[in-house]
Amino acid sequence: MDTVKPSPNNTPAQINIRTMARENLAQWLEQNNEPSFRAKQIFEWLWVKGADHFDMMTNLPKSLRVRLEKSFVFHIAEVDIVQKSQDGTIKVGFALHDGRMVEGVIIPTSKRITACISSQVGCSLQCSFCATGQLARDRNLAFSEIVDQVRGLNRFSIDQFGRGLTNIVFMGMGEPLLNLEEVFRATEILTAEEAMNMASRRITLSTVGVARGIRKLAERGSKFNLAWSLHAATNEKRAQIMDINKSNPIEKVVEAMKEFYARTKRKITLEYILFHKFNDSQEDARNLVKIAKEFPCFINLIEYNSVVGVSLERSTPIRSRRFLEILTDSGLEAHIRRSRGHDIDAACGQLAGKNND
Repeated sequence: MDTVKPSPNNTPAQINIRTMARENLAQWLEQNNEPSFRAKQIFEWLWVKGADHFDMMTNLPKSLRVRLEKSFVFHIAEVDIVQKSQDGTIKVGFALHDGRMVEGVIIPTSKRITACISSQVGCSLQCSFCATGQLARDRNLAFSEIVDQVRGLNRFSIDQFGRGLTNIVFMGMGEPLLNLEEVFRATEILTAEEAMNMASRRITLSTVGVARGIRKLAERGSKFNLAWSLHAATNEKRAQIMDINKSNPIEKVVEAMKEFYARTKRKITLEYILFHKFNDSQEDARNLVKIAKEFPCFINLIEYNSVVGVSLERSTPIRSRRFLEILTDSGLEAHIRRSRGHDIDAACGQLAGKNND
């Protein structure tokens, strides 16, 4: 769905104003003989008041609004498809200005309401068990499209549950560390006091293990939480289901995680999907213990949501419990994260895949 507002002056040279940083807006204003303090007002209209047209910016002079409309357009990711599960999970398909779709999910519990959001249209990493990986990567999302997902899901949360989001996880479509600059710009908006004012500790970036990106996070002294989608505890097994392991083997990622913790003191989450008779044996558990002892972490064991065309299946309750016991008996903090949204397109990428195809 195209959300660009019609304008007689709409030309290909126009820029999506929602991709501009505040300092760039200030420069544009100065170049056009407008006071730079207007950048703060425009920023507030875009990211606090949610303006989707320049006529809404009533504290700007009419002449400036006309000039803005001649120079810029609005691209807004809008709610297009909504699926509601019996367990309370809500999956939302967001229509982008170029006709593509990405997914966001609201996961409510008694203590928190978490939004799972996307960072790319599709994904280049093609993990064999992942629905998004079957789509291939179309493009990176702009930071504004990432923020739009959070804003849209926050409105849904207030409407459905009477309270806003408490946590944000970049665990949707795409690999956030392969779109790191736009992800950082999005988090600046999400945590800015004059915008969404979310606490950094409430935001988690999930990566399949891009060592270079993890080191960039460490160098910046990131205040966000970091989760590693591990899913197999040896290079041999991991390479069978995750191509990224060929260029970023476990040992390389472990060293990057150690650096991240040394610089940030943020405890890392290990995410591990339990696949029946592939990675859920007692030996697999002991191999996972060895990795988890390398740095402070806690472990989420995840129930698999099946994907059409994928032969891997969810581990049985008995094998899952035994796996968990080995971890906890070794002194590790671990639990099984129950799957949500069985009655909707639960696996990430399924809903967008239907639309983008």
